[in-house]
Amino acid sequence: MDNREEIRERAEALLRRFYGYSSFRPLQLDIISSAVEGRDSVVLMPTGGGKSICYQIPALMSEGGITIVVSPLIALMKDQVTALRSNGIPAAAVNSMQTDEENRHILEQLFSGRIKIVYISPERLLMEIDRWSRDLPVSLIAIDEAHCISQWGHDFRPDYTRLSRIKELFPHVPVMALTATADRLTRDDIATQLALRNPQLFLGSFDRPNISLRVRNNPGKKERIRYISTLIERYRHDAGIVYCISRKAAESMNDDLRALGYRSVVYHAGLPVAERNLAQEKFINGDVQVVCATVAFGMGIDKSNIRWVVHNNMPRNIESYYQEIGRAGRDGVKAEAVMFYSYSDIITLQSFVDESGQQSINAEKLKRMREFAEASLCRRRILLSYFNETMDHDCGNCDVCLNPPERMDGTVIAQKAMSAIIRTEGQAGFSMLIDILRGAARQDLMLRGFHLIKTYGAGRDLSYAEWNCYLSQLIQLGLVDIAYNESNHLKVTQYGAEVLRERREVTLARYKEPERLKGGRRRVAVEEEFTELKPAERLLAQLKEVRQKLARKEQVPPYIVLSDKVLLELVRVEPTDMEAFSKVEGVGEKKTIRYWKPFVTAIRKFKGVAEPLGTGLSHEETLLLLNAGYDVGEIAATKGIKERTVYGHIAGLIRDGKLSDFSSVITREQYLRVMAVAKENPEEMYTILADEMPPGLPGVALAISDYLLRQKDK
Repeated sequence: MDNREEIRERAEALLRRFYGYSSFRPLQLDIISSAVEGRDSVVLMPTGGGKSICYQIPALMSEGGITIVVSPLIALMKDQVTALRSNGIPAAAVNSMQTDEENRHILEQLFSGRIKIVYISPERLLMEIDRWSRDLPVSLIAIDEAHCISQWGHDFRPDYTRLSRIKELFPHVPVMALTATADRLTRDDIATQLALRNPQLFLGSFDRPNISLRVRNNPGKKERIRYISTLIERYRHDAGIVYCISRKAAESMNDDLRALGYRSVVYHAGLPVAERNLAQEKFINGDVQVVCATVAFGMGIDKSNIRWVVHNNMPRNIESYYQEIGRAGRDGVKAEAVMFYSYSDIITLQSFVDESGQQSINAEKLKRMREFAEASLCRRRILLSYFNETMDHDCGNCDVCLNPPERMDGTVIAQKAMSAIIRTEGQAGFSMLIDILRGAARQDLMLRGFHLIKTYGAGRDLSYAEWNCYLSQLIQLGLVDIAYNESNHLKVTQYGAEVLRERREVTLARYKEPERLKGGRRRVAVEEEFTELKPAERLLAQLKEVRQKLARKEQVPPYIVLSDKVLLELVRVEPTDMEAFSKVEGVGEKKTIRYWKPFVTAIRKFKGVAEPLGTGLSHEETLLLLNAGYDVGEIAATKGIKERTVYGHIAGLIRDGKLSDFSSVITREQYLRVMAVAKENPEEMYTILADEMPPGLPGVALAISDYLLRQKDK
């Protein structure tokens, strides 16, 4: 067997045992093999693409070595450590949110070899790095959010640049740099800044096909609230995020949703730390349905059942947009990403660009974001193209693909708009121009004499929303421009003037009325009667209740117990015993032992299974518990059966060739004693040994003898 094949077998066994998955996702095994072989690497995978497995499995494969994970995100550290421990993997984090005593205790465990994976911030690592390089047997160093080290990255952090010391002090330890968002320039710079040695590049697909993409051009505040309400109600047992451009906007959105009766919280950097932490904790634990936040929220959130993300304003670049929508659907189940877009966003974001230290870079990134928002082509293809990934077909899961715009002759509309701009001498902004065209009686409009121009009221036949849609398209087509340096007034471009003068035809996408809640309902009850739901939906709701109770009891987020994807698989498979539960994708050994009984009980009750739970323990279940470290007494107690029965299962497993490590069941001395008595007095063997060892253990020794003879014959 070659080295790669051996790595694959060991890695797959660990994946099944600790994580409950039967196979790796694309690139994961290649990345793991590279790390085990001692190679540096740069890994680009989408949010939710399984990056953490790429360094966690090598950590488990290392005998005696420690894996250091560098992360700037305390929330991520906490989530990852909780998830690892729930899977039976010894992990811990060292960070500023813990007391000095807590951190000291963790470091003691680290140096005593009781921790396999340690998460740490870059600042704290640089404080510890000299001592660790001398005294710790480090097998792998993973640097998460690695784009932070590059000045070309969208979230550059100067402290990260000092991480180049890692290769100076750990020259022979493989370093894995991981990120979800980096273009070609950024990923090359990551390798340079970290001084990686001939790193392998692993470029996963940036496509998240389970997330639908939608952009809506400024539907107005009332319609935005209505749309968000439909999302909350559609995913009433799950969660969503509304990203806002400012703290004030986030607070206003939160107030509006709470007024409608929804469980919402607000999160932004201006709140006290305790208030921010409480909001995040409520969101993670499923106590609220939605968080209204600025971009300060979400980094490191590993919550798997975020079903939707709404951008109330356009993000400043595609990297941020991609990272933020990636917080939805991390479990691979369908999710929605919706962006509301207006020209006031462009104006605000342009001011951010003007005040930034990298105007040319940020201006170009904003331009690409705007092109995405205004696109009439498949949005996913545009998004993937930004990250240098080609898609040769439309995705079928974005608004452009699902509902292609209807084209119309917009020549007269364009003529009216551009004529009005010219007659105001380019002194009207977006909103003012629409009011001129619709003949609004605004005082400021009349004071400036705009009610006297020929085109005043020439567009009364169209609503404000229609004019908003069509005027936006005229800007997208390059007929009209926004003069950001002149109070954001609208100007007719040279191209627009030619079109107007030569009366060229202008084709526009016809305005569509936004979807509205049926019956005009503004709020429905969060909990529906089970009788109104389909059987699978009823079972899923019941399993979520079981999960919620377990999560509260253990004081962990519900998705740490089991993800939504696993719950859906339980609904599909409907396991009615421990063995069937253990084979569900995403359920490892530790979670099987801890959670099988409450979930299987709920499923059996739903299916109307009359037989009481636990009237026996199959050989496979015994094997599962043995592999998880349970001794014979603990296995017997788990199901309330005799130890003799457990020994009988073990003997059967050995005869079937399913158990070849007997050290935790019988000692060499016990085995030799049984063999000696069996040879001298086989008929009285069990009577003679009754006072020396547990009933059933002699049968295990005989099964081992048979097994060894068969192995010898081979």
